[in-house]
Amino acid sequence: MIAEPNTASNLPSQKESAVHDETAPESAVQNGSSVRNGNLKTPREKRKVREQCENIRRNSSSSRRVSQLQNGEVVEAVTLFEVVSMGKRAMQSVVDDWVQAYKQDRNVALLDLINFFIQCSGCQGMVTAEMFQSLHKKDVMRKMTETFDEETGLQYKKFMAYPWILTVTWPVDTDNKDYPLIRTGPYWKKFKANFCEFIAVLVQQCQCSILYDSYLMDTIISLLTGLADSVVRAFRHTSTLAAMKLLTAVVSVHLNLDVNKHNAERLYEVEKKRISGKRTNYRLDQLERKREEYERKLLEIQNMMNAIFKGTFLNRYRDVIPEIRATCIEEIGSWIKTYPDGFLNDSYLKYIGWMLYDKQAEVRLKCLLGLQGIYSRKELVSRMDLFTSRFKDRIVSMPLDKDHEVAVQAMKLLMLMSQNCGDVLSTEDCETLYQFVYTTHRPLAVAAGEFLYKRLLSHEGDEEVQPEGGGKFGASTDRLKRLISFFLESELHKHVAYLIDSLWDWAGKFLKDWECMTTLLLKNAEEGGEALSDAHESVLIEIILATVREAAEGHPPVGRGAAKKILSVKEKKIQLEDCTKITEHFIMVLPQLLAKYSTDAQKVANLLQIPQYYDLDVYRMGHLRKHLDALLREVKDIVAKHSDMSVLEASSRTYYILCSEEIAIYSQVDRARTQLIDELMGQLNQLLDGFWQKEEGFCTDAGEVSQMHSALRRVAAFHNAHDLTKWNLYDKTLRLLVFEMEHGSLPVLMTLPALQCMYFSLLWQLAAVSENSPKETLFTLRRELRCFSRICVCFLHHKEKDVREKAFMILCDWLLILSHQDSNNNEEAVGLLDYLPSASLQEKLLLFIQEHVFMEEEEESKDLTEEEERKDESGKLDDLHKKRSLLAAYCKLIVYNVVEMSAAAEIYKYYVKTYNDFGDIIKETLSKTRHNNKIQSTKTLILCLQQVRLFTEVYSRTTALQRR
Repeated sequence: MIAEPNTASNLPSQKESAVHDETAPESAVQNGSSVRNGNLKTPREKRKVREQCENIRRNSSSSRRVSQLQNGEVVEAVTLFEVVSMGKRAMQSVVDDWVQAYKQDRNVALLDLINFFIQCSGCQGMVTAEMFQSLHKKDVMRKMTETFDEETGLQYKKFMAYPWILTVTWPVDTDNKDYPLIRTGPYWKKFKANFCEFIAVLVQQCQCSILYDSYLMDTIISLLTGLADSVVRAFRHTSTLAAMKLLTAVVSVHLNLDVNKHNAERLYEVEKKRISGKRTNYRLDQLERKREEYERKLLEIQNMMNAIFKGTFLNRYRDVIPEIRATCIEEIGSWIKTYPDGFLNDSYLKYIGWMLYDKQAEVRLKCLLGLQGIYSRKELVSRMDLFTSRFKDRIVSMPLDKDHEVAVQAMKLLMLMSQNCGDVLSTEDCETLYQFVYTTHRPLAVAAGEFLYKRLLSHEGDEEVQPEGGGKFGASTDRLKRLISFFLESELHKHVAYLIDSLWDWAGKFLKDWECMTTLLLKNAEEGGEALSDAHESVLIEIILATVREAAEGHPPVGRGAAKKILSVKEKKIQLEDCTKITEHFIMVLPQLLAKYSTDAQKVANLLQIPQYYDLDVYRMGHLRKHLDALLREVKDIVAKHSDMSVLEASSRTYYILCSEEIAIYSQVDRARTQLIDELMGQLNQLLDGFWQKEEGFCTDAGEVSQMHSALRRVAAFHNAHDLTKWNLYDKTLRLLVFEMEHGSLPVLMTLPALQCMYFSLLWQLAAVSENSPKETLFTLRRELRCFSRICVCFLHHKEKDVREKAFMILCDWLLILSHQDSNNNEEAVGLLDYLPSASLQEKLLLFIQEHVFMEEEEESKDLTEEEERKDESGKLDDLHKKRSLLAAYCKLIVYNVVEMSAAAEIYKYYVKTYNDFGDIIKETLSKTRHNNKIQSTKTLILCLQQVRLFTEVYSRTTALQRR
């Protein structure tokens, strides 16, 4: 609270002089000195001050009373702080009341305003004031202190707010880090907005009257400057924010005065020309006085701006509190943008540049936002040359910032610089920034996508310019070729989906021009124009697939975005329209593309993924059935030509998508599917018959092995998505695998797909178990399950690495399925088919992991060429990926309680040693097991530590014996 000085009633109400020689009656100072100066002599007096700090509240005028319901009781707002914080009245009305009070008694009103700033700092203490007299400067400075009285537990701050010396007293325990500006919740967020609005409206309402009385602004500026120098965070933060907003409001006043002065000068010149020849004119004299008045006001405003900037900004823009630094940088950016003639020079820009290196992301972000406001205006960019050359490298590096929002805003700033600063960004800078389209953080990737699209793909006049031979798709064709060339040059060939997603928000219309893309693919060199190379065609097909997926699914690719995006009604409508457009176009074009590229496995595998995004209801139109027949013929032909698993799985999935029973084309596709599978099984049966007719049951001919391998792979690919149980595939593959167990002479190319086929066959049988399944069927299935498990366990020791790993992966998945299968609510089936690994099997699984995942292979030192080294490195990465898959499969058994949790102790032992390769998998396993059972997880960790300690002791003893 504020205790008013006894001299207040004796002060003259007229305008004060700017010279600091004001005097007050001697008795007034003496009467208040014991409390106002903080010279507390006795404990009783000190206790009295403490009581005042806690209890005194000064009444305000009734015109400011506002009521608020609090805990069922009506609480009246009687102070300026309460009125502003509640926000129940229009701010202009509040300010008008205060201005009226100021005109009646400016000292009382000013003390009320001082109290407002102190209370906004969260101070619960008391403010006392004494008149500044004609003291020497060093005497005044001696009064400017900030001390702590240990006996009373009170903190004192004494500083000058002309024409007073103010003493703020508050209990020290209230000087905590909780004050209005940093409190959370909507109420305090609104308070901050009201606080800033109050300062802006105060200056606005005073600009035509009391702003220039050399009293109001002097007091406010000296008050805020004094508080901004406090060691108390709350005072510094609140006063700095107030001072910065005050300067922002004053800058607006300066702009208005500048416009009025310019208008007055124009009127003066017009009037002067009109009365040329006459000696005097009242109108001319009036305009001259008005112009001089504006110049005087501008000078005063300039002095205010300098006082605030030098007194507060220069001291606080490097404050230890990041919120204070951020406030300063945010406002200087606003001043430069609002009043470039006064602030857009290197004397002010350097502060923003320096703070680009700040350790706090909040401050760096404010710098970037401020610079965006400047670089977005072309008329200001020409005056930024020195700043740009000095800090460009720092800005170019900021998309790598660890804070995502800072990185995004840095990329947006670079976009503005690229648009408005000519060639300020070098080719190397742009190539570096282009690569951010592949980042996993989508907002940054989208910002980089805008940069790439506007800088490289979208050239002005593209729509008007038609390249020679480009036809109606000239502009789009040119953009497509530039996009393909960029992707090939970036050498990140597995990230087309990320590239398309980055460009989607900016180039959606261009990327949905599937007619242009397919026309470019189907165009022959003889038709004119430059034909695409094989690499360009492959990339273009990948782009088509990525754009189709993005349009149909409406969410980012895997790895970019935590969850699927929730689409709005408008977005869902666009999505449905795009699906219809995709279907109508590719129903006719896809068979032609498949026919053209039927021999290229990679291209065909990508093209065959497009039908999964069809709107199959479109096929109801009769005239499209012929295109369906063409598609089925091409897919059948592709299955016959290829043995690549990616092609076969894509073909199988295409049949699965088209064989939906709810659509009209089901019978047509089902007939085609059955016919194809009959042919595949016929080929396989013929090869198997020839194989078993050999005397030794083994064919050494490489051609026959290759044919058997291809036939088994085709059947396995279709068995994955389609139920082939009626073709009795289980018995055929079982005979092959038993033969391999007994003789060990079956080629790997036959063993792997046979194992896969048998696995799929059992899965389909398990899925077919129903509530009414007879016991004979369940017992037969149980016998087959046990048999298959024995085969997998046997193959864990196979001589071929690929077979061992395949058997282990299938066995882990198999155990997981059997231990958690539902069998359609058939409890008897669950009891018969449930299978948990024995202790012996658990030991074998753990031993496999230790030998084939954690065991380091000896590397032979060889002199390799650069190409051989690259292949060797690629092979090592593939091996690491396989090892990670094996470990993840085993850890799932631990997490889902298929094997004993104590087995994890053997895994945890390798955490530190293999952290770079498997640390994430082991850490996730530890987290999941702790979530499942904290006690058992703790026991497992203890067991692990015991084993590690025992190993360390044995190793130490062995080493010591060897040294002896």
